[in-house]
Amino acid sequence: MLTLNQNVILLLGTCLLSLAFTLTLNRMWPCESRHNQNDLVGWQLSILGTTYAVILGFMLYAVWSEFGDATLNTDLEASSLRNVYRLAAGLPPGPQKELQSEAKAYAAAVINNDWPAMAQGQLPNASHEINEHMWVTLMSVKGSSASENTAEDHAITELSDMTTRRRTRLVQSTTRLPVIFWCVLLVGGLLTLLSVNMFASQNPKLHVFQVFSLTLLITLVMLAIADVNRPFKGWVHVSNYPFVRAQETMHDLGD
Repeated sequence: MLTLNQNVILLLGTCLLSLAFTLTLNRMWPCESRHNQNDLVGWQLSILGTTYAVILGFMLYAVWSEFGDATLNTDLEASSLRNVYRLAAGLPPGPQKELQSEAKAYAAAVINNDWPAMAQGQLPNASHEINEHMWVTLMSVKGSSASENTAEDHAITELSDMTTRRRTRLVQSTTRLPVIFWCVLLVGGLLTLLSVNMFASQNPKLHVFQVFSLTLLITLVMLAIADVNRPFKGWVHVSNYPFVRAQETMHDLGD
């Protein structure tokens, strides 16, 4: 979503704004005059902070799980592509060369077209066209022996898995956290920080440090959620290395 430099700037800006609000509040409403509100604010901060911590942790776990699923799906798609290439060796000479050539073209399309397109938030189309050609090639095979029929059957299974994984990858590249969840995160963070600022401490420096540390933690977690929430976009993203490795494997097998 954001670059590393943009994340750092946003983190520093949020912390500075929070500290500026704290210093302004302490000047306009001194801590000494807020001590009698500590019982009410402390109770509110305890309930609000615990609730928000659970929400924040759950959101981070959810997007990280989806990121892991996207990484695994990419590995499985590339694995199915390698298997199709290997199984093509058991087909008749004509379809064999055509299917292997299309498998290489598919890997190149994913690396050179799909990943840059998904990084821009777009749906790629180049690999889809090659995938369709692979189906046409495979379904036109007329096996003349048991081994060729077996290779064709297993190749169809692997190509079917690869097609499903590709569609899943495209869905994962466009899935986002609903806006209402971001509203919950933002409003909860603001209320929690406001409660921390209102709590009166006898040590002003300690109070400023508490506000800074809590702001830093909340902002870091929210930036992590924002980045991981888009698994194929931003500086934290799923790598195309499985397809690079598949490309290298097909090249080695073809030599």
